[in-house]
Amino acid sequence: MNDKAYVITGPTSGFGRRTALELAEHGTVVLVGRDAAKLDAVRERVEGSGGEAVTVVCDLSDLTSVRRAAAQVIELGLPITGVLNNAGIFPNRPGTNALGWDIAYGTNHIGPFVFTETLVPHLEDGTQVVFVVSAVEDPERRPATMSGFRGARYISAEASARGEWEPGGSKLPGGDAYATTKQCNLATVLAFARETPRLRFNAIEPGFAPGTNLGRDANLFLRLLSKYVLSALAPLVKYWTNPGTAARVITRILTDESDASGIYYDEKGRPMRGSTQVHDPAFNARVVAETRALLATVPA
Repeated sequence: MNDKAYVITGPTSGFGRRTALELAEHGTVVLVGRDAAKLDAVRERVEGSGGEAVTVVCDLSDLTSVRRAAAQVIELGLPITGVLNNAGIFPNRPGTNALGWDIAYGTNHIGPFVFTETLVPHLEDGTQVVFVVSAVEDPERRPATMSGFRGARYISAEASARGEWEPGGSKLPGGDAYATTKQCNLATVLAFARETPRLRFNAIEPGFAPGTNLGRDANLFLRLLSKYVLSALAPLVKYWTNPGTAARVITRILTDESDASGIYYDEKGRPMRGSTQVHDPAFNARVVAETRALLATVPA
């Protein structure tokens, strides 16, 4: 048995899958995802290369599933060294989860938030917890605004659960929901880093990755173009990446043994700044407090 273990959500496709394979060279990987068959395929790939892997089925949009999965991870009793909150969606049409909450908010923010908070008391000092976020939360980020994003549109946790965003946002279907939920991820990292200094909480903007499964709702032509043409060219384009490149950067951060915490890394693994709003301690503390208050309304 390895003396280190890494938990990763969304490990069955894109750079989540590539990162799981990279991390398997450093310890046991705990693969957390929705599809048991796909999880088993990644586990078999890891084991075929001499690594160790465990699978845990989890639907991050479903609060009951998230809590059950976190409990299963704890029961494994593995020496967890790192946790990667990688899974996310970019739905281009409105939808809700079992609680009637906005599907992007439930999956991208509530799921990872609850998963992490449940694990925290059981993590050893120094454990690295990394969230995959996105620079589209920053209204001053030029590549994002050129793509049609208008930054995060946070009003409150309750409004986010209802799928309501600050007026004047993006015309991209799902754009405001995605940008806002990714800002909530980054706010969580910055607030958690202050609250729990015995652990390390960091975030990474992996770059625009046309080869990932994030755009699963796009039409067939765009999905094939992204996977087989744009992904190969991505490392040559500023702010872009592909699964292999992103996996190496994420693995480097997760296996970093420095005390760095509360750091937001770019696609090259260099510290970067997010929006002015998200770096305001009062704002990111409010996001976390309101999330906890919202969750308190749901029976355990």
